[in-house]
Amino acid sequence: MKKLLAFFTVLFLGVLGLGAGSAFYIYKQWQEPSPLKEPVLLEIPKGYGAAQIGKLLQKNGVIESARSFKWWCKFHSGKANFKTGWYNIPAGQSIEQIAAILSSSKTATVKVTIPEGRASWEIAEIFASSQLKLDSAKLDSLMHCKTFTDSLGVKAKDLEGYMFPSTYDFSYGTNEQSAIKFLVRENLKLRDELQALNSPIWNELGSWHKILTLASVVEEETGLPQERSHIAGVFLNRLRMGMSLGADPTVRFIFRNLTGPIYKSQLASDNPYNTRRFAGLMPGPISNPGRLAIEAVLFPMQTEDLYFVAKDDGSREHYFSKTLAKHNHYIGVATKNRGER
Repeated sequence: MKKLLAFFTVLFLGVLGLGAGSAFYIYKQWQEPSPLKEPVLLEIPKGYGAAQIGKLLQKNGVIESARSFKWWCKFHSGKANFKTGWYNIPAGQSIEQIAAILSSSKTATVKVTIPEGRASWEIAEIFASSQLKLDSAKLDSLMHCKTFTDSLGVKAKDLEGYMFPSTYDFSYGTNEQSAIKFLVRENLKLRDELQALNSPIWNELGSWHKILTLASVVEEETGLPQERSHIAGVFLNRLRMGMSLGADPTVRFIFRNLTGPIYKSQLASDNPYNTRRFAGLMPGPISNPGRLAIEAVLFPMQTEDLYFVAKDDGSREHYFSKTLAKHNHYIGVATKNRGER
């Protein structure tokens, strides 16, 4: 009887020691930094619990033991409120720190810059070449889908001009629809802000669409902030007099010919976007203007000028004039500035 009691005592102590050893091993793993040598980007799929996340972390080398992670979560359930999404996990984090990251909702982001004056197809390429790696063909299709355009509250045939340029942090994993929706939402926020300023030009042009349309031409004609309101004033004068805008960028838009020479056959195009041939505004924007170009249209310089031409002297500035005779004189000056006769 004594031998049997001794046996069970030894067995009990052995099991107790084994359990204590295992518990100490798991506890030690809770405290130790991650074996990860460099940061990793990891997606936590929807519906994943502690056990599945632990296996995912172990598979990607973030932790040594999925079981240790699972047990940590059991003992710290209040700190294990994991959120779906993509996360940047730095090297050297403890299990507690990793759990905090995955519960923070601070998902990984990708910085994307959309410069002012980019056309829709250029924006599609920017997203495609970013870390988001969006599908440019799908983006282009959505931008020119009337049903999608209507669903965003945009009263136009497509979204050209309605994707507000700026630098944005997009959540990693953002899809094509979400990216476009975000840009359009920023544009419409600016619309509401500027409409409250009660510019008389708003009533004169008649709609946000026409404001964006003219602003897109102003954006393309100059990159100098100090000239935008002057150029806007010239274009408004021409519209009031029934003159054509005569803007080469509108012809470039038709043929997606953004650089290089413009050919006579292109200038003769009967496309309604050709402001060298047709008076009035085009059917819609030719690019996506930034805030400064839009404000230049709403608050233009008061001027009698009807013409402008690039100086071509390296300054990026323009000569402005009231008469065609003076305009032709400046064309001659610009020709000399280019070293031509």
